[in-house]
Amino acid sequence: MDMEEYKKIIAQAIDKEVEAYVFYQAVYEKVNDQNLKKIFSELAEEEKGHRKLLEGYLSGGAKKLKFNEARDYKVSATIERPNPTVDMKPVEGIELAIKREEDAMEMYEQFADLSTDAEQKNVFLELAKMERGHKARLEDIYTGMAFPESW
Repeated sequence: MDMEEYKKIIAQAIDKEVEAYVFYQAVYEKVNDQNLKKIFSELAEEEKGHRKLLEGYLSGGAKKLKFNEARDYKVSATIERPNPTVDMKPVEGIELAIKREEDAMEMYEQFADLSTDAEQKNVFLELAKMERGHKARLEDIYTGMAFPESW
């Protein structure tokens, strides 16, 4: 992968982070449940941070990425992707967020698979790890909401 292709992929990843921010912000504005509003507001802010991080890579000023590895409990494999609605239940909002984080994680893993440069591959693997961490956090919230008896 040459530098121009790498920059294109990073620019595409930035677009995905902006798209995620816009989505989470729109859900935040539409839902009525205050707990769900808080979660989607936090998710929107995190996506804004991801964009800044990626922009740093695009400009060449970012440092190496390092994220803790999060376990993937595969909760997302057991849930359907709900359609966003104004009156969606909090658990449905979390299901939707889980699916979106999973999509982002898989996108970065695919970018890593395409990369022939070890440093670039590592950047994408670290970004996938970051998204896996968000997914794991949401799956923890989901498990507590969907299965309160598991507490």
